[in-house]
Amino acid sequence: MALEETIGILGGSFNPVHIGHLMLAQYVREWGYADKVWLTLSPQNPLKSSASLMPDMKRLHMLNRATKDIKGIETCDIELSMPRPSFTINTLDTLSKRYPSKKFKLIIGSDNWAVFEKWKEWQRILDEYSVLVYPRLGYPIENQNVDGMEVIEAPIIDISSTFVRQAVTQGRDVSFFLPAGVYKYIIDNKLYQNKS
Repeated sequence: MALEETIGILGGSFNPVHIGHLMLAQYVREWGYADKVWLTLSPQNPLKSSASLMPDMKRLHMLNRATKDIKGIETCDIELSMPRPSFTINTLDTLSKRYPSKKFKLIIGSDNWAVFEKWKEWQRILDEYSVLVYPRLGYPIENQNVDGMEVIEAPIIDISSTFVRQAVTQGRDVSFFLPAGVYKYIIDNKLYQNKS
């Protein structure tokens, strides 16, 4: 019988996806924390300005462009078909039911780990799935001796989607900050160019 495959779930709005996301995903895979990483798109948050958050399908298209030629890194759009708001525990449960032969681990930054006890059913996430925590600037990783949690010593990549959006709005060339094809898609479709 084949060993079960471990999938790292890296969720986010990916608005837009940038090389920092892919570098982290590749680190998780290449350093053996998971067999594959699924970049899992979160639906549009009604509390965020529609001027800054692109519609789900545009962000999904950018994710697909970013991951299409990368071994072991894939796009996951399961949350787009789930009830909203989408809670991480519901996403993990749905994935487990759909893919019973796979083991899922959640990947979060140390900023989210600092408030993890506010997440819905956070203890069950640790008990049933486990959490990989990567370092973020300004957020030292506290409480490292927690069952179901593992620190990954990924390089700190201080690039954010906010930085990319602001740079595009200012007319700057950020092609090296984005995966192949994503920058062209943004420019061709005039995304993030409103100065509002």
